[in-house]
Amino acid sequence: MKTIYVKKLFSGNISVRLLSVLGLFLFAFFAGGVAARVVNSRAVTEETNASVISQETTVNWGLGFGASGEKPTGMATIEELAQYNAYFMSDTEEKILYLTFDCGYENGNTEAILDALKKHNAPATFFVVGYFLESAPDLVRRMVEEGHTVGNHTYNHPDMSQISDMASFQKEVEDNAALFKEVTGTDMAMYYRPPQGKYSVENLKMAQELGYATFFWSLAYVDWYQDDQPTHEEAFDKLLSRVHPGAIVLLHNTSQTNGEIIDELLTRWEEMGYSFGALSDFTQP
Repeated sequence: MKTIYVKKLFSGNISVRLLSVLGLFLFAFFAGGVAARVVNSRAVTEETNASVISQETTVNWGLGFGASGEKPTGMATIEELAQYNAYFMSDTEEKILYLTFDCGYENGNTEAILDALKKHNAPATFFVVGYFLESAPDLVRRMVEEGHTVGNHTYNHPDMSQISDMASFQKEVEDNAALFKEVTGTDMAMYYRPPQGKYSVENLKMAQELGYATFFWSLAYVDWYQDDQPTHEEAFDKLLSRVHPGAIVLLHNTSQTNGEIIDELLTRWEEMGYSFGALSDFTQP
């Protein structure tokens, strides 16, 4: 806050000094009134926008967590996202989980993940980028052969919220889908996940126009830093305490911790009464 300094003119004149004090009082009174109106206006605006999907150019998908087992809040509600064919969890009390993995590159953990999914007969969706398709085609083919779904994480993994024209947006997803078909001989699922969870309302509209369903998540933890992997205890603490009915789970295939705990993690979720569903539950009428 800036300090206002008043220059004392005619310091010997008491009436002038009194007028100066009175002037400062009136200034402070009216300024305070304006400030109060601004604060009140801002409070009303924030309260109004709290239940409206953000119109900002870039939104970073995030979650707010309550008590253990409670469903989290997202950057938008289930209903608000639904108008764009977008989802982050299911509005259900059934103990069902939807497993998804973001695949940027292969560093030795994907086989362990696939082995655990096969052991537990758990379907999953793998959101892949172009580099993963180029560098690990055998693993992609195994995903398809074992009944999993492969979704679109874009070809180059850019900040899609900075792409405002349809042609550029379309090229990112279609180049990726074309490479997937070349690798597997099948069509990629029309499921899209924004890289880094960054999106805009225009992105959601473009994905919808192209026929894609957009998938965020309601359960995740910080598992992507290769040089700072969480311990098994840290991972279980987050993934077991925050699990909830209808959760879309986000894990990264690059995480060594995930590769090491996935079998036990699925077992412990099953012991809590959970089963595993497919994302097609969201898109089928």
